[in-house]
Amino acid sequence: MGYKYAVTDDSGIYFITTTVVNWIDVFTRKELAEVIIESLKYCQKEKGLIIHAWCLMPSHLHMIVSMQEGKNLPDLMRDFKKFTSRKITQSIREINESRDWLLNKFSFAAKIHAKSDEFKFWQDGYHPISLETNLFIEQKLDYIHRNPVEAGFVYEPEHYVYSSAINYSGGLGLIEVVYLE
Repeated sequence: MGYKYAVTDDSGIYFITTTVVNWIDVFTRKELAEVIIESLKYCQKEKGLIIHAWCLMPSHLHMIVSMQEGKNLPDLMRDFKKFTSRKITQSIREINESRDWLLNKFSFAAKIHAKSDEFKFWQDGYHPISLETNLFIEQKLDYIHRNPVEAGFVYEPEHYVYSSAINYSGGLGLIEVVYLE
């Protein structure tokens, strides 16, 4: 069963996913994952992003988010993806990434997408799904936090560093979250 992606309004809570082209496992390098973490913190502080839950997997980012009043999720995601795409491809060059084929893949992806610059890092879209019931919110929250467990990275959700599961377990994670009630 597929989901019809909701048109976002300014007051909703959304489950979103953004994925690296070809599902390439980029965020296995700490330096590249930190680009996402720092960018999300910036968006919280300066762009009105409210993060309720998140999990950065090697090839994709899941979040439950909302926006401060007067702020717009589609604009934020466009800017976030544009900035992180450039910053990550720049970082790949600077950290002397051993997977030298990465930039070739992103360059090839850009050639087949007319809107892309030199590199295309993210797949199009972010697939917002409106979370309108408590049951749906709980299902998506559990899905996000169990993703690293299901992938075999950790035994317990709160042990995965790049996730808000630690926050929901009473600890302090890398990113501040606004808890879902």
